[in-house]
Amino acid sequence: MAAPAAQDPLVSRYLDHVRFEKRLAERTCALYQLDLTRLAEMAAASQVPLLQVQSGHVRRWVAQMHSAGRSGRGIALILSGWRGFYTWLGREGLIPQNPVADVRAPRVTKPLPKALGVEEAVQLAEHEEDNDDPWLEARDAAMVELLYGCGLRIAELTGLDVVASADAARTGRGWIDLANAEVQVQGKGGKRRSVPLGRAAVEALTHWLGVRSQLTGMLTQPVAAASTVSLALFPGRYGTRLTPRGVAQRLKRRSLLAGLATPVHPHMLRHSFASHVLQSSGDLRAVQELLGHANISTTQVYTRLDFQHLAKTYDAAHPRAKRK
Repeated sequence: MAAPAAQDPLVSRYLDHVRFEKRLAERTCALYQLDLTRLAEMAAASQVPLLQVQSGHVRRWVAQMHSAGRSGRGIALILSGWRGFYTWLGREGLIPQNPVADVRAPRVTKPLPKALGVEEAVQLAEHEEDNDDPWLEARDAAMVELLYGCGLRIAELTGLDVVASADAARTGRGWIDLANAEVQVQGKGGKRRSVPLGRAAVEALTHWLGVRSQLTGMLTQPVAAASTVSLALFPGRYGTRLTPRGVAQRLKRRSLLAGLATPVHPHMLRHSFASHVLQSSGDLRAVQELLGHANISTTQVYTRLDFQHLAKTYDAAHPRAKRK
């Protein structure tokens, strides 16, 4: 049988290599040692020396770890450590090929994005916070309408100006177009898209723009030598462009004040937008365009959310679904 990894001279030499020649962090080296200890123990249990391990052995050990409850991500990290060890053994001329090279961890199932129910989303959108300064209430209400009503990313929201300009188009900022009830944004990969503004969003933005015009330093048209911050659709308290962190903090606070059980973050409203549009229309391509996804596969996660919603409705309403 193979000796435990802590006593195996090959493992010791490899750990010295990553510690002193590659100069990896001590914590990383400690994790490598744990992974190689696991490898040596599995090899010993299979009565195979470390230098004679084959791909079939590694696949069997992966299956054992997976059936024991280890996550796909955890297994992938372990395989990465093993792969590095056998790559080094190959460079040392001790093995003809890397037995871990073509072995992959079980596919990790991506968790469903968290989305609000329709009633919760409407509850948040219709909330009015009377204890806030009127300009903060107007601004935050408009932000919620754009996040939920248009499915914007938080960076797209904070990058919006009140009006189109050559500078905004050149630097990747977006803008609103109330006359045509549209918002122009630049998303990931520099892709620009136009998203329609619903009635509630237009009303919230119209009210906010009336309040915004009273704030010191805020402009509604480009002016030579003026800072681009003066055109920001959503300024902060001190006249700067509101940051993503600031939006997240205000939304979390607003969702709790609105009586929602779970604090809401901006991307949750984007997920809610996509899920609710898909529930109503069933048009996956349209949702893809509205969200600005490059690939339809990214959008397809919302079909799982839609099915989850339908399954809950069935369980609650259909007489044959009820269990005694």
